[in-house]
Amino acid sequence: MVREEVAGSVRRLQWKCVESRVDSKRLYYGRFILSPLIKGQADTVGIALRRALLGEIEGTCITRAKSENVPHEYSTIVGIEESVQEILLNLKEIVLRSNLYGVRDASICVKGPRYITAQDIISPPSVEIVDTAQHIATLTEPIDFCIELQIKRDRGYYTELRKNSQDESYPIDAVSMPVQNVNYSIFSCGNGNEKQEILFLEIWTNGSLTPKEALYEASRNLIDLFIPFLHAEEESTNFEENKNRFTQPPLTLQKKLTNLKKNKKGVPLNSIFIDQLKLPSRTYNCLKRANIHTLLDLLSKTEEDLLRIDNFRMEDGKQILDTLEKDLPIDLPKNKFSF
Repeated sequence: MVREEVAGSVRRLQWKCVESRVDSKRLYYGRFILSPLIKGQADTVGIALRRALLGEIEGTCITRAKSENVPHEYSTIVGIEESVQEILLNLKEIVLRSNLYGVRDASICVKGPRYITAQDIISPPSVEIVDTAQHIATLTEPIDFCIELQIKRDRGYYTELRKNSQDESYPIDAVSMPVQNVNYSIFSCGNGNEKQEILFLEIWTNGSLTPKEALYEASRNLIDLFIPFLHAEEESTNFEENKNRFTQPPLTLQKKLTNLKKNKKGVPLNSIFIDQLKLPSRTYNCLKRANIHTLLDLLSKTEEDLLRIDNFRMEDGKQILDTLEKDLPIDLPKNKFSF
């Protein structure tokens, strides 16, 4: 529930799930309403949520497969009903659920004749197969079928070019989009200046998360996108106040860096992005989700701030500390971080 004051009156925004069902293991449906909205707000919220649901939510999928003695991805193998290309397409359809970051390895190793499904995938404990009955291949003869897989969590759709034709591995176009479809509609009620709108939102997912979980993550991502604008406004309206704030004890590291605002090349610390620090992908993703984009953002945080980040571990803090001590020409105060 959100409380908003409009023209002297108090308006309470409420959202509710009015319908939820599971059509199959790979198809979840949810219908939500948000009201009351003033004229025009339903379109604003509906468009933003639809785009965030379809493009800003992370998903996990198989991105690469490797098997020995396969000349090319369009070849056929004796004893296997499908071609290599058909097997790759079947692997592309496997729906996974996880909270992993970075690349993980999985494999399939079975002996025919038999019917190979997603249940035969040997995956890390952090990865769950949504539909274990998903078809992969059919072995018609008593042959050994072994294939190595790479699993990655990402967002959106991307194609990966084959970098080395001699490594016997094949890229799989990754579709990291858990939300399959989103519709929204608007119902108007009231008269004259008291006219209000109700937003109806329909969400279909692939089963790796529920529509309610998708709506929560999309909303959180939208909020994270707009937070920098709020910070920018605060800094521009009262520069002196912020300057004094940065010299307070909670930001002792920032105080020590007063004379190091620029590196040897004269580049401001707020222009050095965290992806330049060569951090592990898991640590990088944790910082990014916490709206830490630059070196200045990172150095403004305390140890307690970092440990409050979702999925952030002590090991991640040690990795950050080692990287900063190695790449930055400064002595970090030990009372800043104690990982």
